[in-house]
Amino acid sequence: MNNFPSDEGFTEDDTFHLPTSNELSKMTSEQECEELAYKLLASLPRSRLATIQRRLAPLLQFDVVGSLPAEVSLHIFSHLPAQTLLTCALVSHRWRALANDQEIWKKLCATQGWAWKQPSRVHSFETPRNQRELWDDDEGMGDSDEEEDGVAIDTIETAKAEWTLMQAEIASGFASMSLVSPRASTVPVASSSRSKSRTRHNSAPPALSDSSFLRPDYKRLHQTHTRLNNRVRAGDFRLSRIQTRGGPSNAHTTTIYCLQLYTYPATGVQVLFTGSRDRTVREWNLSTGLVERVIADVHTSSVLSICVHDGFVASAGSDRCVAIWDLAKNELVKRITDHEDSVLCVRLDGRRLVSCSKDRTVRTYSFPDLTPQFVLGAHRAAVNAVSLSDTLIVSGSGDRSVRLWDATTGKLLRTFENHHTRGIASIDFMAPYVASGSSDKHLRLFDITTFQGWSTSPEYDGSPSTTPLAPGSVVCTACGSAAAAAGAGAAPSPRISCSVEATT
Repeated sequence: MNNFPSDEGFTEDDTFHLPTSNELSKMTSEQECEELAYKLLASLPRSRLATIQRRLAPLLQFDVVGSLPAEVSLHIFSHLPAQTLLTCALVSHRWRALANDQEIWKKLCATQGWAWKQPSRVHSFETPRNQRELWDDDEGMGDSDEEEDGVAIDTIETAKAEWTLMQAEIASGFASMSLVSPRASTVPVASSSRSKSRTRHNSAPPALSDSSFLRPDYKRLHQTHTRLNNRVRAGDFRLSRIQTRGGPSNAHTTTIYCLQLYTYPATGVQVLFTGSRDRTVREWNLSTGLVERVIADVHTSSVLSICVHDGFVASAGSDRCVAIWDLAKNELVKRITDHEDSVLCVRLDGRRLVSCSKDRTVRTYSFPDLTPQFVLGAHRAAVNAVSLSDTLIVSGSGDRSVRLWDATTGKLLRTFENHHTRGIASIDFMAPYVASGSSDKHLRLFDITTFQGWSTSPEYDGSPSTTPLAPGSVVCTACGSAAAAAGAGAAPSPRISCSVEATT
C-alpha cells in the first residue's frame, strides 16, 4: 500500500500567511513589495489571475510618442499621411492635439498646392479692398458659333434652345480625343500706351465694415478639397436649383448670360455677380435677394462674361469690349477694344487677363497694367471659352477642339480635336484637369497628362485614342506636349521635361 500522502496541489509549506500591519510598515524596498504582491497573486485561483491580468494590461502600456517633447512628436506625425492622422486623433487627447496641429496640415495642403487665402484688413467703401475669390467657376456664353470646312457649328438660337438644366447621374467613362501637332499662329503684341478712362457711375456699393481675420484651418481646408475631389471622381453630386419669385425693382430687365459667386474675404459674406443682355453687371446680396451694386454705362451691348478677382470685375460683351472695374474705388479702370468681334469669355488672375472672341482669337494681357502680350490664333471657329491655371491657358471653340497654351510664351502645347461632337460652350481648368461642356448636351473631365477621365456621354466610354506623334518626338513629363529629339541621330528618351510646368 502506498504510504505517500495524496497531492492536493499544495502542502503545508506552501501556505501563505498575510503579514501583519507592523510587518507591512517595515517594507521599504520595491523588491519586498514586489515579493509580497507575487505571493498574493500566487494564492489566487487562475480565473482571478486572468481578470487581474486584463486589469493590469493598460498599466503596462506606455505612450512613447506622447511622452516625447512636443517638437519631436510633431516631427514624427509630420511624416504621416492624412488618413493616418485622422486615425491617430482617436487614440487619446494627447495624440488628438498632435494630429490636429495646423503646421502638419499646412504642409499636407502645400504638397497638393492648396493654400489658405488670407484676406487683407479692409474698412469702409472709401478704403481700397483687396478681394480674393474662392472659385473661378463662371462661364461665358457667346451669341453664335461659326461654320468652317463643312462642319456645322451651333448658332446661338440652337444653343439657347438646348441649354437646359441637366438632370442625370454621371456615367463613368474615359476621355477620347485626337492629338494634333501644335501648329498655330502666335502674334506678340507690342506694348502701347493707352489712356485709362476713370469715370464714376451711379451705383450702390455695399459698405463693408471691418472685421477680424479668419484663423487658418488647414485641416478643414485639406478635408474639404479631398471631399470635393472624391465627389468629382465618383460622380457623387446633388443637383440644386435656386428659384426666385418676383425680384427687386433694380433687377435685370432681360436675359442673364453669366454669373459668378464671390466671397468677400474680410467678412465672409458671399455675393453673386451677374451680367445681362441689358448691358449691366449687378451685385446681389444672397441673404436679402437685393441688388447692392449696378455697374452700368460700361458696355453698349450684351454682357456675355464676367470674372471677379482681387477686387476687380472684368466683363466682356458683344460690343467687342473688355471692361475692368475697380470694386473698391467703384470706377472704371480701362476698356479694351482689341478684338474684332464679340468677346465671348474673359478670365483674370493675379498676373494676367485672358479674353477670347468670335474673331477666333485668344488675347492675353499682363495684370494689373493691362499691357497686351499675345494674340493666340489657331481655332477655326469662334473661341467660346478660356480658363487659366498658373502658367497654362486652355481654350474651347465651336470647332469642337480644346487647345492648351503656354501663357508665358504664347506657344501652343497641345490640340485635342473632336473633343465633343458639337461646339464647346464652356470650359474650366485646374491643372491637370480640364472640364468642358458642349452643345452636344454632355460634360467631359479629363487629365491633360494622362488623357484619362470621364464623360456623361457613352460615346466617350473607353480608352483614349490619340494620333501617333511625329517621328523623333518625345513626350514632356510636365505638360504632356511633344518635343523633337535633341540632335540629329540622337536616341530620344521616352519622356523628357520642358520649361512649361503644369502644376498639380
